[in-house]
Amino acid sequence: MSSPESRTGLDPWVRADLPEAPAPRGLQWLSVVGPGVIVLGLSIGGGEFLLGPAAFVRYGLSLLWITLVSVFFQTIFNTELMRYTVATGEPAFTGFMRTRPSRGFWAWFYAGMYFLQTGWPYSAGLSAGAIFFLFTGRIAAPADSALLYYVAAGTFLLCIALLLVGRRIERTLELLNWVMVVVILGGFLALALYFVPSGTWLSAGVGLFGFDRSTGAFSFLPGNADFQLLAALAGYSGAGGMVNIALSSWARDKGYGMGERVGYIPAAVGGHKVKLAHAGFIFEPDAENMRRWRGWWRIVRADQWGIFFAGAMLGMVLPAVLYVTLLPAGTNIQGLGISAALASGVGSRAGAVLGGVVAALGAWLLFKTQLDIIESMVRSLTDILWTGSHRVRAWAGDDVRFVYYGALAVVCLWGMVALRLAQPIVLIMLAANVAAVVFTVASLHLLYVNTHLLPRELHPPLWRRAALVAMAVFYGIFATLSIRSLL
Repeated sequence: MSSPESRTGLDPWVRADLPEAPAPRGLQWLSVVGPGVIVLGLSIGGGEFLLGPAAFVRYGLSLLWITLVSVFFQTIFNTELMRYTVATGEPAFTGFMRTRPSRGFWAWFYAGMYFLQTGWPYSAGLSAGAIFFLFTGRIAAPADSALLYYVAAGTFLLCIALLLVGRRIERTLELLNWVMVVVILGGFLALALYFVPSGTWLSAGVGLFGFDRSTGAFSFLPGNADFQLLAALAGYSGAGGMVNIALSSWARDKGYGMGERVGYIPAAVGGHKVKLAHAGFIFEPDAENMRRWRGWWRIVRADQWGIFFAGAMLGMVLPAVLYVTLLPAGTNIQGLGISAALASGVGSRAGAVLGGVVAALGAWLLFKTQLDIIESMVRSLTDILWTGSHRVRAWAGDDVRFVYYGALAVVCLWGMVALRLAQPIVLIMLAANVAAVVFTVASLHLLYVNTHLLPRELHPPLWRRAALVAMAVFYGIFATLSIRSLL
């Protein structure tokens, strides 16, 4: 009989010992964590800076409970993605393709969901609004849409250019995201300490549990709720859908666990040909390998709970309290100027210079988010093709860069077209709602992979299995409410 991981036609895992895990101390942790920093950078630029404030200004801070639950579930989900990658060296997409009905079915499904969620360069479009405000001192109007397109297109092409240089693409993203996370969160914290009154901080604290201080009661969902916006808030609190799944590929390229044996995707300029294995490895769960496994799991926990969870919560709360302090309650900021709304509010309270600083932070944040989104999409399509098709590997001469940069060229051409199709806020709402659907399916799919393909000793404990099921229910409810609101 064939091994469970090869029943859809993919090559079976190769037996090998698990590499030794690092044992960092003090500041050495900064060089060991990394995938969590990348996905945190993505999260701050989507739900935290845009969709969260749009919901909180409109409905109040009691909706912060959605963020707390979402980020908690996503952190569990992320660690389970990394469970598979540390154990096998494969990205989670490969694990999904190892399950029935067939590798082709799941390849097309996840590639299609990736396109629906991230095929729209909304962050480049939204960054154009912040750049426009930075140079003009006003929020863009519909008459400025042509100019915004050209600014967005230039921003998008600059993202493409940055992915051409470096040695290891994952390392380039990691360094850029460290800079962004420190600067953005530090900037937001300074602004919040200056502008936000103590009562708003208290409202945010109790809002994490669904309590509304203005009414003195719990308020989990507003009576006049826009469920598309709330589903988007749930989907993009944290990172969101397909972007979370790409985390496993960054963990592989970082060299987590068996990823050290598999290889990584190098850059076109500054990198060199690296043999990226199309099938992973598995270790015998003996005493020595299980000791090493516990060492890797310690690093995974630090990367996700210490970096992603803590950073994503801080990244949502800080913009939330700033927006509700500086903008009138009930304001609908879903328009061309959403990315400049905070800068406009700060400028009106503290002067044009500080407003310009906030606009610059917003432009950088959204630009960096677009860079990460492009890379995650191209990376994931590359992983799917590299794993699933021997013809693609033969065409590329076993050099994964040909596949990666071929996919990048297609994404670049499509992005120029997609920027003209709709307002960026419409596109990010679509993306975030798709993310909620993805989580509903992928959480259960990941549970199946980790309990049916991995050795019994590596299976997640019962409470983690229950959390993945609860995650599917949570996101399924929001996705259903959003779809029903359209009917």
